[in-house]
Amino acid sequence: MHYRELGDSGVEVSEVGFGAWVVGTDWWGDRSEQQAIDMVQHALDQGITYFDTGDVYGHGDSEDLVGTALAEYRDKVTLATKIGYDFYDNPQAGHGELPKELTPEYLREAFDRSLDRLGTDHVEFLQLHNANVAEVTPEVRDVLREFKADGKAEAIGWALGPSIGWLAEGDAAIEDDVFDAVQMVFNLLEQEPGMHFVDTVRELDSDTSILARVPHSSGLLNEQVTPETELGDDDHRSHRPAEWYETGWEKVESIRFLERDGDRTMSQAAIQWLLHHEEVASVTPTFRTTADIDEWAAASEVPPLTEAEYDRVQELYASNFDIDRFDGMDALRTSVEGEDIEAAGLDKRAASY
Repeated sequence: MHYRELGDSGVEVSEVGFGAWVVGTDWWGDRSEQQAIDMVQHALDQGITYFDTGDVYGHGDSEDLVGTALAEYRDKVTLATKIGYDFYDNPQAGHGELPKELTPEYLREAFDRSLDRLGTDHVEFLQLHNANVAEVTPEVRDVLREFKADGKAEAIGWALGPSIGWLAEGDAAIEDDVFDAVQMVFNLLEQEPGMHFVDTVRELDSDTSILARVPHSSGLLNEQVTPETELGDDDHRSHRPAEWYETGWEKVESIRFLERDGDRTMSQAAIQWLLHHEEVASVTPTFRTTADIDEWAAASEVPPLTEAEYDRVQELYASNFDIDRFDGMDALRTSVEGEDIEAAGLDKRAASY
C-alpha cells in the first residue's frame, strides 16, 4: 500500500480507503455486527489505514462499529467522519435524504456525539456532509476552524452529494483554505465533475486533495454487475436504469486493453486511473466481501497506467466511447437544477443517486 497526504494538513491516508457506509446499514447487503468488524480489521491487515464513515450511516451504527473494530489500533489509522444531517429528530424514509442542520450549535453537538460513538477524542479528518454553498456560512467556517484549533479534527473536508449540488460546492472547497479535501463520486466512466475539480486545483495551484468514491461506477468496472446480474430492491445499485448498464457494458469492453493478465485486473485499473491524478489522495471502493478488500487494496501496488493508456481512455471518454444511444439517466441528472453544470460548459450533469 502507498500513502498520500490530505492537502498540506500532514494527515496521511492510504491510497485505497475503506468507505464505512457499507457497515452499519443494509443498503449494500446485510451483515452481522461481527462480520462488519471483521471486514474493517481485514482491511487494516491489507494496509488500508484510511477509514471513512459518517454519523448518518445507520444513524450512528457505522461509527459505533468502526470505533469498536479499530479501538486497539487507534494510533495506526486515519479516522474520518461526516456531520450535517439531523437524523436525531427525523425518521429515515428508505434511501431518501434527511433534513440537514448546519448551525454552529448543531455541528458542535453532532461532532461530540460522533466522537463518543467512535470512542476517541479526535478524528484526523472531519467532513461536512452534502452541504450546499449557501449553508456553509462564515459562522460554519469559524466552527470548523475551532475544531482544528481545539485538536478535535486535524483536517477538514467537504463531501459532495450527488443530487445536492456539485460544482459550486467543490469549487468553494478548493478556493477556501479551511478545507483540505473534497470528496465526490468520480470514476473512469463518470469523469464529471471530478475532472473539473482536478482542473480547478491545478489552475489555482491549490493544496486541496480529491477523494474519490464509487470508483467502479456502481459495479460496472469491477464487473460485479453483468448482463446476468439481478439486482434486488434492497441493493443500492438498483437505482440505475437498465439502459445505463447496457451502455456501460459496451464501454467496459472498449477498455479491455487496461487489463494485464496476472498483473492488473479491470477493477484495479479503474482505481489506478484515479490515482494517475496526483490530486487524488485516496479512493474508497464499496467493499462487500473480504475478497473485494484483497483485490482492491492491492490496486495501490499494481502497475500504474502508462501515459498512452491514460490518453486512450480520455479519447474514448471524449467520444462517449462511440456510443450514440440514450442511457436512461437524463431524468436523474441534477446539480442545483443543472445551472452550475451548464454554466461550466459540461455536457453531463451530476447523477442523482
